[in-house]
Amino acid sequence: MTWEFKLEPTAEQVSEIEHILDVCRNVWNFALRERKDWLDSRKSPVNACSIRQEFILPADVPFPSYARQCKSLTAAKADFPRLKTVNAQVLQQVIRKLEASWESWRLKRSGFPRFKKSNRMRSFVFPQMLKNCVTPDGIKLPQLGLVKVRWSREIPDWFEVKQARIVRKASGYFVMLSLQADVAIPATMPHGHPVGIDVGLEYFLSTSDGEQVKRPRFFNDLHRKLKSLQRRLKNKQKGSANWLKLQKKMARVHQRIADTRKDWHFKLAHHLYPWKTVGAPSALEPNFG
Repeated sequence: MTWEFKLEPTAEQVSEIEHILDVCRNVWNFALRERKDWLDSRKSPVNACSIRQEFILPADVPFPSYARQCKSLTAAKADFPRLKTVNAQVLQQVIRKLEASWESWRLKRSGFPRFKKSNRMRSFVFPQMLKNCVTPDGIKLPQLGLVKVRWSREIPDWFEVKQARIVRKASGYFVMLSLQADVAIPATMPHGHPVGIDVGLEYFLSTSDGEQVKRPRFFNDLHRKLKSLQRRLKNKQKGSANWLKLQKKMARVHQRIADTRKDWHFKLAHHLYPWKTVGAPSALEPNFG
């Protein structure tokens, strides 16, 4: 189970987070370049090489797998001291994520992994957390220290924090905590009031009880503002300070659309929950037609 909370880092912690993201981006690009070079050297026919250039690796060079690249990463710290400034497990998780993306592409489940441009690496993971890392003042993170958190809800004592993912969004920095609890959930017989749901186009869904929920148009509500920002963006020089400001404003609008849609989905699921208290007011009732 994963819970998300808003972080309130200091200026020094923000600088450290951005530094970690930049190093993770460099590791991702280097590891992906190494895998792509190995792939390109083995897909070119020997009798039909490119006229301009061809990059060929020796035939006995093994594929740069996760284990080999982690080993090379340890050896590269002697030549690149910048790698020593980031937690070793964080960099290993970057290669692990690349391995998962590579396998997903190899099995034709997704597209080819992409290189990360500046500011395109948005998250990193601390795979191991200290015991009692959660305090009322914030959370203790490796390399960052105590970071203030907006605790929107209390974490029960029987939950243990297994790992933490730091995510940079348009509205700030967030932490996604993976929680685990040793709780045995007994298998219960089906009970309650069953509800059948059919998803459509005109209506978002229709239930077997005769209730129809209209399809919300979150994007249309903010499309006028987004369109105005995109028009202003055309007149700005790409890469300038004003261009970056408008990009951040557009990202905030897109995040607001996504957050509104996510909040509505949770409220709708709560509204359709068959074991809700009879007579309790629902947050979505005014929006139902």
